[in-house]
Amino acid sequence: MSGQEKETDARERASSGRAAGRSGAGGGRVVVGVSGSPASLAALRAAAEQARRGGRVLVAVLAWEPPEGEALYLRHPDPGWARHWWDEARARLDRAFEAAFGGAPPGVTVERRVVRSRPGAALCEVASHPDDLLVLGARAGRRGTGQTQRHVRTHAPCAILTVPAPRPPRGFRRTLRRMTPQDFALASH
Repeated sequence: MSGQEKETDARERASSGRAAGRSGAGGGRVVVGVSGSPASLAALRAAAEQARRGGRVLVAVLAWEPPEGEALYLRHPDPGWARHWWDEARARLDRAFEAAFGGAPPGVTVERRVVRSRPGAALCEVASHPDDLLVLGARAGRRGTGQTQRHVRTHAPCAILTVPAPRPPRGFRRTLRRMTPQDFALASH
C-alpha cells in the first residue's frame, strides 16, 4: 500500500494538539469502518462517542478497491485511474463525516484513512493492537453477518463493538415497494 492510500488528515490531528498515537485515558484507539451507509454512519457516531468518553483517538477507515477488481487492474495498471478512485473514496469519507456530524466531531482527535484493500483486512490491519476498539455498523433486520463482519470477528485482535443501523420509519418500506419509476421521474423535475 502506498503512502497516499494510508493518508492521514494531519490538519485534524494537529488541530487538537494531541499526537495520533495510542496515548489517552483508554490506552488504544477507536477504529471505525466507514462506507457512507446508514449502518456505518451509526457506527461512526457511536465510535466518536466512545473516543470522546475514553479520551482516545478516532480512526475512521474507508477501504476501497478498483471497480474492476484488483486482478484486472494488475493486468492493465493505470495510476491516473487509481488516483481517481482514491479521490472518490476520500470524498465519500468526507461526506460521511458531513452527514454524521456536519464536519469533524467536537472534542475528538480524528484520523481519516483511505486504504486500498478489502474492508475486513483493512480494518484488522489498522486495529492491530489489543487495546484498540473496532466499531462496525450492521444493517437492521439482516439475518446472519456480512463478509466484513465475519472476517473481523475471525481476525481482529481487539474488542469489537457492532452498532445496528437505525430502522426506517414504520410504513416507509411499504411506501417504497409501491413506488414506480414514474414516481422518481416526477421527483426529479
